[in-house]
Amino acid sequence: MAAVLSDGPAGADGVQALAWAGGGYRGGVADEQVISPGPAGASQAAGEPVVSSYPGEKFGLPECGPRSVSGMGRRVGALFIDWLLCVFIATALLHSQYWALALFGAEVYILTVLTGTTIGKRTFGIRVARLDGRPIGAGWGLVRTVLLLSVVPPLLTDRDRRGLHDKAANTIVLRA
Repeated sequence: MAAVLSDGPAGADGVQALAWAGGGYRGGVADEQVISPGPAGASQAAGEPVVSSYPGEKFGLPECGPRSVSGMGRRVGALFIDWLLCVFIATALLHSQYWALALFGAEVYILTVLTGTTIGKRTFGIRVARLDGRPIGAGWGLVRTVLLLSVVPPLLTDRDRRGLHDKAANTIVLRA
């Protein structure tokens, strides 16, 4: 995929869109990226970050609806369902709840790499997608899962609701 900066003039707010040539993967997260000099009429100092008015704005994602950044409630709900399912399976099949963490890690890794969702994420209508539009891949899926299992990185989020595990794997959790 190649990035193409629009040839035409910037919009009324001085924003030019960076459109990705090609279809994209899992809904085209990288269909549009926003390059902005800052709020309309404001002068931007070199290297100073632009403050987004909503999560995902700097990635060209909508404020609400499909392809918007998922809220923490949906993410925690999906995590809760995945965890309960793994505890149930570990207890019912293996007669020990201590296997739940291993089952949880396997479920999150395999399903995220293959489909971008887990059972809990599918239930809550959210999915994991790479920012560059490519498949998550086995390597980045493993990095994301190991950091997720260490508990602390998902709790440290930025303005776009991306935990450290998402930043490390260049992913974001979106509404489906």
